[in-house]
Amino acid sequence: MRKTDTFYDVIRRQGITRRSFIKFCSLTAASLGFGPGAEMAMAEALETKERIPVVWVHGLECTCCSESFIRSAHPLVKDVVLSMISLDYDDTIMAAAGHQAEAVLEETKQKYKGKYILAVEGNTPLNEDGMFCIEGGRPFVEKLKWMAEDAMAIIAWGACASWGCVQAAKPNPTRARPIDKVIRDKPIIKVPGCPPIAEVMTGVVTFITTFGRLPELDRQGRPKMFYSQRIHDKCYRRPHFDAGQFVEDWDDEGARKGYCLYKMGCKGPTTYNACSTVRWNGGVSFPIQSGHGCIGCSEDGSWDKGSFYDRLTRINQFGIEANADRVGMTAAGVVGGAIAAHAAITAAKRLTTKRKKTDVKHSGQGTPS
Repeated sequence: MRKTDTFYDVIRRQGITRRSFIKFCSLTAASLGFGPGAEMAMAEALETKERIPVVWVHGLECTCCSESFIRSAHPLVKDVVLSMISLDYDDTIMAAAGHQAEAVLEETKQKYKGKYILAVEGNTPLNEDGMFCIEGGRPFVEKLKWMAEDAMAIIAWGACASWGCVQAAKPNPTRARPIDKVIRDKPIIKVPGCPPIAEVMTGVVTFITTFGRLPELDRQGRPKMFYSQRIHDKCYRRPHFDAGQFVEDWDDEGARKGYCLYKMGCKGPTTYNACSTVRWNGGVSFPIQSGHGCIGCSEDGSWDKGSFYDRLTRINQFGIEANADRVGMTAAGVVGGAIAAHAAITAAKRLTTKRKKTDVKHSGQGTPS
């Protein structure tokens, strides 16, 4: 397999038909929220553009982002890693180790200057000159800066790389910092979450591979296609929130009926992510569907904002169904009053018209012809 191969070249050698390729492009375009016709633009790009070299490095983290990534259902991670991109370096899954692995970094940096993507999982500890995270005999912060010099762009995988996550929580003894606080001269796309959803990760890679550019980002550097709405906005329990129907205690009657988990500390109303639409495990479920509130893992500083079960404040619900009877009675009263008023006005008009006709008739009888 050559780095100059396109995605289409690779899958054709694997026996994939043109029909299956177009179907793949259609499904991928739909999963990314693209409009009609996008599948053909994606097909053309994947047929003609060379695979993008990717270097995936690890700082302070728990590898949960990698664990999520390899479980992507669409596209399958094997298609991403083996066909869509050229994953030149990832010390978690690569066969090479030691000096051989470090030599790959040097080769990619020189051969594909300005053309490779640097994917970063984890953050950078700056205390004690970065000695809290050593890779290849040197501090990770040095390795990060060295590889970022010639990168086309940087992807910050997960909450650790995007915000700092638990390592940067107070008192932060290692002075852990997110990637954008260390690298300031390169475009950075943040894909937060602890971990991010697998299909969100592969979706970002697919977009960059297809169009050769970063997707549209919000003011915090997150791709709008996945982080433009709150989990609360598309949560299937939202009607219960609006109705004032809440779980008051774990396993109470409200919990059994699937009421809103807001009072149990759910951070869905303040968390921007695709959990309630894309979901997890191939679209099977997400934490709220499983009976546990959102912990806000994709938001900045989530570990310093109190317990998972601390209730949010200043979030107002409408209480529509909580007073449905009263609302119904009031509405019925208004409608009934309107009908009565209309009837009264109609009757008055009829009476007035009748009196006018009678007056005209009587006055006409006394007038000579």
